[in-house]
Amino acid sequence: MARVRSEDTKPELVLRKALHAIGYRFRLHVRSLPGCPDIVMRKHRCAIFINGCFWHGHADCKHFRIPKTRPEFWAAKIASNRERDRRAIEALLGGGWRVLVVWECATRAFQADNLISIIAAWLQGPETSAELSSGGLSTYRTVTSGISSGEQEPSR
Repeated sequence: MARVRSEDTKPELVLRKALHAIGYRFRLHVRSLPGCPDIVMRKHRCAIFINGCFWHGHADCKHFRIPKTRPEFWAAKIASNRERDRRAIEALLGGGWRVLVVWECATRAFQADNLISIIAAWLQGPETSAELSSGGLSTYRTVTSGISSGEQEPSR
């Protein structure tokens, strides 16, 4: 696991390049914020996490399944990752930040320009938190174990 990258992953580079191309400026991996978000836009008071579907346990995603080798270890590891993500998101929301979680499957499912248009629309909107997966953007109010509570508020 030492060779698994936590920064500068392919989904992260795709998103960063596209955001920069349309004029958004940001900071990377701000360690002073809870969870060390991948992209931070202070102007928009927004933190963006780009999560790998496997490592962060993206429920109902074709890219996530518990390995058959040592399943107890992997289930505990992924559960602790999800709990850490939940705590970081709650801390950021409590601090007045807007939080967007972009799943790896979204970077595979959408063309870069479509992905950026969805993110840009969210940045201009009023929602405080959302997640973007291959199924599209879903906003949520409460965060529970895992990433979202599954209760989606209606799109505006």
